[in-house]
Amino acid sequence: MRILFIGLPMAALLAASCTTKTTPTSALGSESPRGTETAFVRIDQVGYAPDEIKQAYFMSAADIGGVHFEVKDDAGRTAFAGEAGASTGAWNGEFRNVRVLDFSPLPIGTYRIVVPGALPSHTFRVAPAAELFGAVVEANIRFFQAQRDGADVIPSVLRRKPAHLNDRRATVYETPRYDESGGQLLDERLTAAGGPVDVSGGWFDAGDFLKFTHTAAYSVAALLLAQRDAQVGGAALAGETRHGMDWLDRMWDETTGTLYAQVGIGAGNDNVRTDHDYWRLPEDDEASGADPALAHRPLFRAAAPGAPISPNLAGKVAAAFALAAQLDTGASARRKLDKAARLYARADRHHTGTLITAYPHAFYPENSWHDDMEFAATELAWAAKALGDPRAAQWGRDAGHWAAAYLASDVQGTLGVGDVSALAHADLIRLLDAGATTDETNRGDLVRDLARQLDTGRGHADRDPFRAGADYTDFDSVPHTFGLATTARLYQRATGTNLYAAFGTRQRNWALGANAWGSSFVIGAGAISPRCPEHQAANLTGEELTGAAVNGPNKAEKFKELNTFPTMRACSMSDFARFDGQGARYLDDVGAWQSVEPADDFTATALLYFALAAAAQHR
Repeated sequence: MRILFIGLPMAALLAASCTTKTTPTSALGSESPRGTETAFVRIDQVGYAPDEIKQAYFMSAADIGGVHFEVKDDAGRTAFAGEAGASTGAWNGEFRNVRVLDFSPLPIGTYRIVVPGALPSHTFRVAPAAELFGAVVEANIRFFQAQRDGADVIPSVLRRKPAHLNDRRATVYETPRYDESGGQLLDERLTAAGGPVDVSGGWFDAGDFLKFTHTAAYSVAALLLAQRDAQVGGAALAGETRHGMDWLDRMWDETTGTLYAQVGIGAGNDNVRTDHDYWRLPEDDEASGADPALAHRPLFRAAAPGAPISPNLAGKVAAAFALAAQLDTGASARRKLDKAARLYARADRHHTGTLITAYPHAFYPENSWHDDMEFAATELAWAAKALGDPRAAQWGRDAGHWAAAYLASDVQGTLGVGDVSALAHADLIRLLDAGATTDETNRGDLVRDLARQLDTGRGHADRDPFRAGADYTDFDSVPHTFGLATTARLYQRATGTNLYAAFGTRQRNWALGANAWGSSFVIGAGAISPRCPEHQAANLTGEELTGAAVNGPNKAEKFKELNTFPTMRACSMSDFARFDGQGARYLDDVGAWQSVEPADDFTATALLYFALAAAAQHR
């Protein structure tokens, strides 16, 4: 579930508010502003690699049989012609027919699909994977640069300025107590418990300015995996992983054995004002006259000093440190390995009850933790192996133990911030193949669980007109889609087979425009992508938040109330309503946190997929 702004009811948008940069309705690709067309072609707007399946979708009001289509090159010549496949089902009451257009033999070039009676598709490319997806990785990195907090910002990105410098001396507060929904703080006031602590820097978590160890550790780990396993990103990617790791280092106090979980607070009450009660630029929080609740943000611990730490959190952070150790050298690598080892040792290995993710937990509900411990132990073993550390074998055995515990549990999911088992399994398989552990873990069980995750998505896709593997009537449909696509890549690496390659490609296609709405859900990736993301810095500067992945479609009934703030700059694109269907809605409106709020973990998962896809041709 994505963080929503929970502040007290705000006034309606001011009629005189400025408007962020938007694209006029008539400029939205090939679609007319009149909304009278009865047929559309939906494609992956970033493009297709030469050696992968290449498919688009023809969506029409009438159930037309024998649909002929042509693929025209940039000179207008017919490069490919074919017949649409059988109907995959109705989408909504207006568009009752969806058919697959397969043009897999198409060679490298620039094209447009033409179907009689429909508007031509957007232009797309067939090009080497490194060329197509390497550019998207660069855009994803730019999003993380936009999310930087503290003094080390990049002014050329969203015109950012240093912010939250008071985080260098943050006061620690007792853990806040919330009602069951997580919407109401039960404590009349926050209670100071220590400090000051330097927790400056890091990344904003999403469209607001909170910072969470939970999402930061996952995001850093995903970026480090991309840096380790793909030949893309270069110095820019290394700079962001370093920036993220520097902040995680501040959030872990080895001296007292304290892991800090969160900077700032998003859900309060009449006495406790929060980050989510205001719409402003981040540098305004410490400007003259700012609310003290913003100028001096509270810091919260994951556990009391020296106490066992929630294993999901300890595991994620330990995995990030261990991955950083694998990419570092010499004494610095050994220091990171030792930090990872100490965090891993602090994990509560007999945990029951609610896991620590954020305060309130409802912001990031998570139920599984054996996967996080498997991830940590696996990456510790790899780092130790690289450094000649004798603890490698024990961590390898630990990884097998935690993998078995995960496989025996009843809280198994698919790749995302709440379940990292796919990442853990993939690297544990590599560890087994390298003979780096004597554990009796069954490699086949790990492979079968990767397949289980993919089969979960494929089962959903088989019933969906656009072959979407994730549930787009729930939160995080886009990151779960990229998670499935990433897992398909990991499965292929583990098995050497292409069993799920087509499924993984279709998931990327869906996220980049081959969906009912005809929109890419990564900002700037394709002809149509979110113009009005719920992101304060982008909204108030009017700059494009390049490379950010958003939630995408969500359950229609969840859009009953949008966020409004007096200072929010009005921005709304209304071209998608007629394409809503299957109980889902997609709304490109700055107040629609339900569908267009970007987030670090969303974009980190997408970046990892694009990095692996771009690197595939080098193997």
